[in-house]
Amino acid sequence: MVKKMALGKGLSALIPDQIIEEKKVEKSVVNISMNLIKPDKNQPRKAFDDQKILELSESIRQHGVIQPIILRKENETYIIVAGERRWRAAKKIGLKDIPAVIKNLTDEQVLEISLIENIVREDLNPIEEAIAYKKLMNDFKLTQEEISKKICKSRSAIANCLRLLNLDSRVQQYIIEGVISEGHGRAVLMINDNNIQYEVSQKVIDNELNVRETESLIKELLKNKEENTSKNKEEKNPYYKDIEKKLENYFNTKVNINHKSKNKGKIEIEYYSEDELQRIIELFSL
Repeated sequence: MVKKMALGKGLSALIPDQIIEEKKVEKSVVNISMNLIKPDKNQPRKAFDDQKILELSESIRQHGVIQPIILRKENETYIIVAGERRWRAAKKIGLKDIPAVIKNLTDEQVLEISLIENIVREDLNPIEEAIAYKKLMNDFKLTQEEISKKICKSRSAIANCLRLLNLDSRVQQYIIEGVISEGHGRAVLMINDNNIQYEVSQKVIDNELNVRETESLIKELLKNKEENTSKNKEEKNPYYKDIEKKLENYFNTKVNINHKSKNKGKIEIEYYSEDELQRIIELFSL
């Protein structure tokens, strides 16, 4: 009996080569022409290690494809549900067909299985994983709690992973490439400005900072920024402070006047929801 893995309630039955007896698997396995198989465009995993694919190719050359891939039929072709690495490796050495199990699955089930397989094998980088969670939430209306139960990960772990998508795209790319870690990314999230996130990430890379050192660097930056902000507030001309107060009373929200030079400055009016923005716009009679 093949060892059963903790894959989430109701999903284990969708991955037969991991949970049922080998004899039963053999009865459901068919050889499918490589030319009829296509990768799933919604596959969570986008980055494949070429060296590992080559190593897997050599293993397949010597021993064959030991574990069947899982496919879903789509018109006259088949879409890969699980096992894209095996398919790529087999294709690289010129195999004409590959053993597969054909399953009748919904789009949601396909994404769940792809996500689970990659998480179990730790094949997804944190950004790919976060994108997969977001797709489950947006396309299939699953909550974080529901995803947690399906993939046997804590809701907090899923929430922390999703937060990485708030990083500057350049910082996300560093995580994808493994230049900085997920821990570095979570530390950088303490910064709201995307450009500063990128600049800090550059310093982390240049100085080879670990996560704890990165957190210390960011806390120091935030402390200095807070001190400068407090200093500017203390030094603000009473005339501008009086105008701020009058505008705040009128708009019923926080207003900041940033007087940069003799004849130049800007007025910032804060809002905290789309409804509040609409309310403020109406006050301008726009």
